[in-house]
Amino acid sequence: MAVLYLVVGLIILTFGADVLVKGASRLALSFGVPSLVIGLTVVAYGTSAPELAVSARAAFTGESEIALGNVVGSNIANIWLILGLCALVSPLAVHSQIVRKELPVMLGLSLLTYFLCLDGEFSRFNGMAFISLLIAYTIATIKNGRAEGASKEKSTQESFSKGKEGIRCFIGLVMLVGGADLFVDGAVEIARSFGISELVIGLTIVAIGTSMPEIMTSIVATYRGERDIAVGNVVGSNIFNLVGVLGFSGLVAPIKVPEAAVAFDMPVMILAALMCAPFFVGAVLTRWRGINFLICFVIYVLYLILSSTQDAALEGLEYFALYFFAPVVAVTVMAILFNGYKNNNLSFLKPRRIN
Repeated sequence: MAVLYLVVGLIILTFGADVLVKGASRLALSFGVPSLVIGLTVVAYGTSAPELAVSARAAFTGESEIALGNVVGSNIANIWLILGLCALVSPLAVHSQIVRKELPVMLGLSLLTYFLCLDGEFSRFNGMAFISLLIAYTIATIKNGRAEGASKEKSTQESFSKGKEGIRCFIGLVMLVGGADLFVDGAVEIARSFGISELVIGLTIVAIGTSMPEIMTSIVATYRGERDIAVGNVVGSNIFNLVGVLGFSGLVAPIKVPEAAVAFDMPVMILAALMCAPFFVGAVLTRWRGINFLICFVIYVLYLILSSTQDAALEGLEYFALYFFAPVVAVTVMAILFNGYKNNNLSFLKPRRIN
């Protein structure tokens, strides 16, 4: 039954993502706002619904490790796994607004979350503050998007029924949430049968499972050429996971923060956010940069699994990560920054588009 849940959930996720992307792109046109804004808000918040449901339920039932691990693990998966996969499908043109506005917001919230969790608890007051930040961010994003849309020529807008496309988006989101729920139930049952700890389940199985809506939506959006929706979905989901999912979960019940999360997993989340800055130089996430993201994610997941089982292969993985892969990434980042400086691309003001 667990395997059946995985398969059926994945099928529903695929169809739901296709429906949502079509509806979201047309909804953006009907309202005269950039598709990036829809990706940062409607699509991002909608595809993060599984994270919200799982973390809030986990916080209410006292499983705070799963609640926090889900948020942190999902943010890591969103960047390294989803952007990596999307870049393999097609090089991603990164909108200048992502680099100038949303990326600093995502990084700043990641750092703020880390510092608030240093005392070992994410309190209800912290949750209330994060919900307030979410409301302010959403209002500012929509307001700026409408202003940008109003400045464009009306001839560029196509006529679509707002009601019809809104219903299409809703149906797609329902399919995504339902498919993700089946996927997570099956995956967690399989993981527990192997004796994997709750924190690792939250950081890997649950995090990846609840990120399946983002994964399928971003891949389908990339395939359909809606790259602003693909990248906006990832960055917007990360922002919502922190201020929305973690904030609401903290309101439900104070979240106990494991020492392992503060010592390792949350710094990895910050590292993933930091890697976006140099990898977005030139406003294009190339296939090679996407491969780097994917390797980072594979190493992270393998480390979690091997360390939880105290496998002898852990030492070899640490040696590979520290003495081979980390230097390769460092050289890659320096080469990207040098090339960006040479070509005057470090301002991020004029993104190149992929035809």
